[in-house]
Amino acid sequence: MAETRERYVICEGKQICFSLPSGWKVLSDQDKPTVPGVADPVAEIRRALDNPIGSPKLEELAKPGMDVVLLFDDLQRPTPAHLALPELMNRLNRAGIPDSRMTAVCALGTHPVLSYEQLKKKAGEEVAKRLGERLISHDPYSTQNVVIGRTHRGTIVEINPHVAFADLIIGVGECMPHPTAGFGGGYKIVMPGVSSYRAVADHHFAWIRHRYAKVNVMEGNPFYEEVVDAGRLARLAFKLDLVINDKKEIIRAFAGETMAEQKEAAKFATSLYFVPLAKVADVTITSAYPLEIAVQATKALTMAGYCTRSGGIIIWVAPQKEAGPILPLVQEMASSETATDFHRRLISGNIPDQLTSFGISYIMQVVFFKELAEKFDVIHVTEGLPTETVRMMKFTHARSLLEAVDMAANKMPKADVAIFPSGGNIIPGVA
Repeated sequence: MAETRERYVICEGKQICFSLPSGWKVLSDQDKPTVPGVADPVAEIRRALDNPIGSPKLEELAKPGMDVVLLFDDLQRPTPAHLALPELMNRLNRAGIPDSRMTAVCALGTHPVLSYEQLKKKAGEEVAKRLGERLISHDPYSTQNVVIGRTHRGTIVEINPHVAFADLIIGVGECMPHPTAGFGGGYKIVMPGVSSYRAVADHHFAWIRHRYAKVNVMEGNPFYEEVVDAGRLARLAFKLDLVINDKKEIIRAFAGETMAEQKEAAKFATSLYFVPLAKVADVTITSAYPLEIAVQATKALTMAGYCTRSGGIIIWVAPQKEAGPILPLVQEMASSETATDFHRRLISGNIPDQLTSFGISYIMQVVFFKELAEKFDVIHVTEGLPTETVRMMKFTHARSLLEAVDMAANKMPKADVAIFPSGGNIIPGVA
């Protein structure tokens, strides 16, 4: 017998309603709807720059004669660099630094190198006009990248030469929940942003499976702490981080000393997206919304893994209408290698040929997905993937949420259940 009250998740902007079996007890069904952006994003950026956290103003840090590098993320991130960079450049001008002494570097990590047209799209026409050929893309494979040291745990720090030899380094990025670094933003603009492929591989593959390398954890998280070490070695002096909604609107801006401003940004993001749970769930029902496209859709599944008990069930709702980018990941999931075997292969440098063209963060997903398939019974509710493709992932396929709930109830008639209607946005926390 099902309960009379209807629950829901959101898929492609629409509510999918369902009822729970009578033996299921709800731990939470709290939704986290989209938070609206500010009316004037440039004014919000200016407010943050006028009130830096833990740092003098940018105009005071900059001195005439300095060579300045401005770091910004790539087109795979929603950061409005075209709004932020002109504001930074204007303040540097007022401090006596002309545009001719500035270089803007797209900190893309191990993502594909951007063309100049793509750089203009991200940084904006004004920045492209003011900087010309000094608007450049980082190349993680370049032999010109410079080794500047090692972190205190021994990770090599090898970075873009423009960054290595600059007098002042300033970054622009986005602070949102991150599955291994705790939160994005901060020093991640350096590691992986402007780091070499081998440095990123050395760092990411070493720490991705540490128990404290997870969302909403910074203190004691070695993945995050190594990022901080690398960023400090690179001398990142000032950072502007934006909290952005799924409509790519700025909700709030934070600026100042990198660690200090990121902690405030993370605290604010937590206030928007944190969902407390009294205990780990036996069953978690989560929707990928609002991050439903390609690899972005996996974020909700990863988050569900943090609050579901080992051997439990995760019902993952994602339309997968643009699934092409995840198919190489699916092919690796179909192999007989365990998560541990595949992880060891990555650490040894033996990356499968079909994955070598992808960024390291994408390759990491294979480890995460294999681990999820080994640890949980995942039921994937999707119309975009055929049953055989879902089975390759070692998941169970359901055509509808009602079908998935029936499958789960047959296996687990009594269960504590967590429901995340907009699972792509949430930070689950277990007391």
